[in-house]
Amino acid sequence: MSIISWIILGLLAGVVAKVLLPGRDPGGLIGTTVIGVAGAFIGGWISARWLDHPISKGFYDGATWAAAIGGSLVLLIVYRLLFGNSRD
Repeated sequence: MSIISWIILGLLAGVVAKVLLPGRDPGGLIGTTVIGVAGAFIGGWISARWLDHPISKGFYDGATWAAAIGGSLVLLIVYRLLFGNSRD
């Protein structure tokens, strides 16, 4: 997959992570989107590095989506833990 594909996948993974983990985010929509893109890259890297699932698979591969969404969820949780009270 190309970098553009990972960015698109990250945008969609950020939306899915937001739906799975509703609530107020410190960064709003832009922050959640950036977290989704970063989570997709990190999830893809972890998948390729330690789970022996290369990221060269197609865009519609379920394991690639799971890795991207999982990475986005982890980053969103960490972000909320670190900066969650900044909008109160």
